Amino acid sequence: MMKHQIINSIEDIDICLQHHSLVLLYVSQEECSVCHAILPKLMKLLTNYPHIEFIQVDAKQVTEVAGRFLIFSVPTFIMFYEQKELFREGRFVQFESLENRIQQIYNSIAF
Repeated sequence: MMKHQIINSIEDIDICLQHHSLVLLYVSQEECSVCHAILPKLMKLLTNYPHIEFIQVDAKQVTEVAGRFLIFSVPTFIMFYEQKELFREGRFVQFESLENRIQQIYNSIAF
C-alpha cells in the first residue's frame, strides 16, 4: 500500500499544491462508511502512479474545504496538475473510470 498524507488545514492543502505538480485530494469524513470502503482501493490503485501526491482531508475537521473546493458530498476526489483542477469525482465512484482518467493524465505528463 502507498503512503498518503492527512491534511489538517486549508494552508496545508495550498502548500502541497504548490510543492507537487500532480496531487489527488481525497475529501472524506470519519463517520462515512463509503469513504472508509474506498480508501484501501484508492491507495492500491495509486501504487501504480508514484508521482501522484495523495492527500486526504476530513471535511468535518477542516470545514473550509467544502466552500473552497465546492464540495457538496463525500467522498470527493479532485485531481490537480500545477495547481489547476483537472477533474473531480464524488459520492459514487466507478474505479475503472477513475483509473482510466488517472492513467490518461499520468501518461501525458513527462516526469
